[in-house]
Amino acid sequence: MNPQPLPWEAIEALLQRVQKPGRYVGGEYNAVHKPWDATAVRVCLAFPDIYDLGMSNFALAILYDRLNAQPDILAERAYLPAPDMIAQLRSAGLPLYTLESYRPVAAFDILAISVAYEQLYTNVLELLDLTGIPLRAADRDATQPLIIGGGHGTFNPEPVADFFDAFVIGEGEDVILELLAAWRAVRHVPREAQLRALLNVPGLYIPRFYRPTYFPTGQLAAVTPTDPAAPPRILKRIMPTLPPTPIRQLVPNVEVTHNRAVVEIQRGCTRGCRFCQAGTVTRPVRERPAAEIMETVAAILDATGYEEVALLSLSSADHSEIKPLLEQLLERFKGRHLSISLPSLRIESFSVDLADMLSQGRRSGFTFAPEAGSDALRRRINKDIATQDLLAVAEEVFARGWRTLKLYFMLGLPGETDADIEAIIELAQQVRRLGLSIGGRKTEVHVSVSTFVPKPHTPFQWAPLADRETVERRQALLRERLRGRGLRLAWNHYAATRIEALLARGDRRLNAVVEAAWRNGARFDAWDEWRHQAAWEQALADSGLDIADALYRPRAEDELLPWEHLCSGVEKRFLLRDYRRSQAGELLADCRTGCHACGILVNYPGMWTAEWECPTNDE
Repeated sequence: MNPQPLPWEAIEALLQRVQKPGRYVGGEYNAVHKPWDATAVRVCLAFPDIYDLGMSNFALAILYDRLNAQPDILAERAYLPAPDMIAQLRSAGLPLYTLESYRPVAAFDILAISVAYEQLYTNVLELLDLTGIPLRAADRDATQPLIIGGGHGTFNPEPVADFFDAFVIGEGEDVILELLAAWRAVRHVPREAQLRALLNVPGLYIPRFYRPTYFPTGQLAAVTPTDPAAPPRILKRIMPTLPPTPIRQLVPNVEVTHNRAVVEIQRGCTRGCRFCQAGTVTRPVRERPAAEIMETVAAILDATGYEEVALLSLSSADHSEIKPLLEQLLERFKGRHLSISLPSLRIESFSVDLADMLSQGRRSGFTFAPEAGSDALRRRINKDIATQDLLAVAEEVFARGWRTLKLYFMLGLPGETDADIEAIIELAQQVRRLGLSIGGRKTEVHVSVSTFVPKPHTPFQWAPLADRETVERRQALLRERLRGRGLRLAWNHYAATRIEALLARGDRRLNAVVEAAWRNGARFDAWDEWRHQAAWEQALADSGLDIADALYRPRAEDELLPWEHLCSGVEKRFLLRDYRRSQAGELLADCRTGCHACGILVNYPGMWTAEWECPTNDE
């Protein structure tokens, strides 16, 4: 079977009626074009948001490179069109197509969707509907693509479990190849038999073979396998050694969120911030050697023509060779006007040194994330930075010539009081006074305050969401006090936070709510200009679910959580101990200084050198 591409004339007719038509034409430099008939398996890699964001998703770029490196596999891309193009496709009766060949997405064997965060769930349904593929896995058969989900937004996939055939839990570079090999052996059998064969792939969660049950109170009673071959617990997959970085990276047709080359210098984080899901689900830390990074940067620049490279990591300054690496990169490429960015820096003088080294005389905004205003609340979240140290670093930033300092905080953290909000105000004003005294009236302090959502697989997974009244009252206090020349404040809408929290913490009963919200018009839930809050409110009102219980009730320590059958490698008993430490205001040291028995070294034995020895007993 060789499904024909959509006629270019039909696509071109739509492009004259939409903004940024370059999003929909493909042909990017370094895009891979393989003959359809020459490959045994065809995979569509999809990001369920617009091209501008999807092209900046490095996980998708890694899989695109890895799959197309296999001679018998073809991988192409699709992104969710913006609303104007969605309307044009529907009006013309055309399906969603891939950018490489303009073939319908429904013609592919596998549709792998990257779900980076919960606000993409309704976009997944919009994407499926645009392809013509039935939304629910139970309504699909072996003639239709296998729908696979992955990404950080699927570490609790239960709220969208009915729409996917399987989820990759953890890192997908090897799992995707194992999945395709297993699927090829059973591609001609019915879908149920295909999925049963995939149970042999470690790290693959197939919701069809698991059944949730509930107590009369509505709390989750159990998630149990319905097939003897289905493991009771899925342990996430990891790559013991970071795979090679894609060299021939795609160069987008239009301006995108991050238009630059990317090298992942480190995966994982040892800091142990209690609010951070990414820090938990990406453990353990694995570094890419500096020499490999150097050669990779050179190869990517030659293959793309980029003049900026991002050294990607959750905590770039923690790479053991970061300073000599930057010195060598700047020296080697000084004639090419290379711009190097570190997306994540700690609040310390060393970070200022690194930024100063990279700025080469350019001084744009400098960003810090204290997360909380007071020392006491920062101890609760395991952010080990005292206010006086933060002010000393801010003073150093201004003294070195930066005139804009951005500060990121969260509202609604467990244990937060009004005094902590006053501490945010005082800290921002102190930083502003420092800037004025050093840099004069051109100095600006930008304060961004988001509302904290307690996420699965973190020590705060037992904590409730802060209620609307408290959050909005504290936002109003910030708006009243943080204004005037040189101070800017940004905050988010509580209604959107509430939906994010529900999707992050919910169970399988939410599938009906997600579908109802989508049918009511919910899409692009992460976009202020496109979010349809009324669609969600109607779906929630019609659901009959106790939403307040799901959001605002602290979870009992012995309560079964909806995601417990999926293991990030960090064990529940460790997370619970750390939650208790938080309540006591106790810090936990960076685990590079010593192992705290989180479970990673036990769940992934045989990977570690002598200095990574796990205690045999609980603390």
